[in-house]
Amino acid sequence: MDKMLQELWRGTIILAVLSQLREERYGYSLRERLSGMGFEVQEGTLYPLLRRLEERELIVSRWEVSETRPRRYYHLSPKGEKALGELINEWSTVVGVIDRLTKDSEVQ
Repeated sequence: MDKMLQELWRGTIILAVLSQLREERYGYSLRERLSGMGFEVQEGTLYPLLRRLEERELIVSRWEVSETRPRRYYHLSPKGEKALGELINEWSTVVGVIDRLTKDSEVQ
């Protein structure tokens, strides 16, 4: 069962991450934000994903070196804003379909 649950959550990580990068965040704060909202993600999953999203120009980053430790801050690019809107629309469709499917199976 654990593997199936992992698979279910894995399919939503891009939407979850992009949705939280409307505001600029550094990696650890993003991970904490997601975790605080019930979406657990491991560092070994998050940081490679951030690099891939940046390569696809969905997010942009900048280094902040004025603090005690340099931090890389991420936020949505215009292309990422558009992609997020499309993903949210698609997510709404998926949720509606799954709701109908699961309610239909309860009736039988």
